Amino acid sequence: MASKLKVGIVGGAGYTGGETIRLLLNHPDVTLTFVHSRSNAGNPLHEVHPDLLGDTDLTFSDQIVPGADVIFLCLGHGESKKFLQENPLDVKAKVIDLSQDFRLGETSGARSFVYGLPELNKSAIQKADNIANPGCFATAVQVGLLPLAKAGLLKEVYATGITGSTGAGQKLQDTTHFTWRANNISAYKTLTHQHLREIGRSVQQLQPGFGAPINFVPWRGDFTRGIFVSSIIAADRSLEELRALYREFYAGHPFTIVSDETIDLKQVVNTNKCLLSLEKEGDKLVVHTAIDNLLKGASGQAVQNMNLMCGLKETAGLKLKSIVF
Repeated sequence: MASKLKVGIVGGAGYTGGETIRLLLNHPDVTLTFVHSRSNAGNPLHEVHPDLLGDTDLTFSDQIVPGADVIFLCLGHGESKKFLQENPLDVKAKVIDLSQDFRLGETSGARSFVYGLPELNKSAIQKADNIANPGCFATAVQVGLLPLAKAGLLKEVYATGITGSTGAGQKLQDTTHFTWRANNISAYKTLTHQHLREIGRSVQQLQPGFGAPINFVPWRGDFTRGIFVSSIIAADRSLEELRALYREFYAGHPFTIVSDETIDLKQVVNTNKCLLSLEKEGDKLVVHTAIDNLLKGASGQAVQNMNLMCGLKETAGLKLKSIVF
C-alpha cells in the first residue's frame, strides 16, 4: 500500500483554511501534519472551527513542520507572496496558493505557478509543482464561458452573479454584520471586480482574438454559501447544438455537469460540483452556473488540484453531499 501524502496548511484560521482542514482530515490518501496560525498557536483546531470537535486532536502551530509533500497557502491576498519570500519552503514541497497572488502568471523565486482551473488546464496541473487556485467568481463565470471560447464563438458578455457572505472572508466588516446582510441584496465592484483579469486571461487562452468586454456585476446575497451566475451572450446556434458543445467540452471533468433542467444553488452547496444550465431566447444565450464558493470556488478545487498534481484519483476526498433541504 502506497504511503499517504504528508500535507500542511498555512493560514488555517479562516473560512478557506477551515474547509481545507475538513477535506484533508477526511481524505483517504492524506495525512494532515500541521496547520499553521501564529495567532492561534497551541489552540485546538476546534476552538476556531467548531465543526471539527471530535474529528482531530491537532492544535495550531506557529512552525512549518518539515517534510510536507504539499502545502496549502490559505492566506489573504498579498500575504502568500510575502510568506514565500520570508519562509523559503522545501523545494520538494508542492504549493497550492488560494490567494490571488499568482493567478496572472506571477512567480516567487524559482517557483512558477500554473493556473489551477482543471476544466482549462488539467494536463498542465498534472505536471505542475505550484498551483494558483482560481477565484470563486472567476471559477463560476469561466466555466460558463470556456466552451464558447474553445469554439471561437464567444462575444461580448453580460454577467450577473450573487455570492454568500462567506465570500467576504471571516474578518468582520460592515457589510457582513447579520443585521445588515439579512433580507438584503446589494451590488459591489460593478464592472471592476478583481476576478475579471483572470477570466479574460483564460478566455484568451482558448480564443486568442477575443477582445470584447466581459461586463460583470457581482451582488452580495443574504445567505452564507454559494455563487449563482447568469451570463448572457449572443449566439446563432440552436440550444441543442450549444448543449452538445458544452457536454463535449466537459465530458472528461467529473465535477462539472450540464443540466437540461433549471438548476438551484442548494444542489451544489457543500459539494465540489459546478452545475450549468443553458437557456435561449432569439439570438441570446443565457448560461447559468452554480458552485459552492468555499469548495469548488476555493478549498474543494484546491484539493482537486492536489489530486491531479500527485497522481491521485481526481475525485478522492471530494464525494460530498449537498445540503438539499
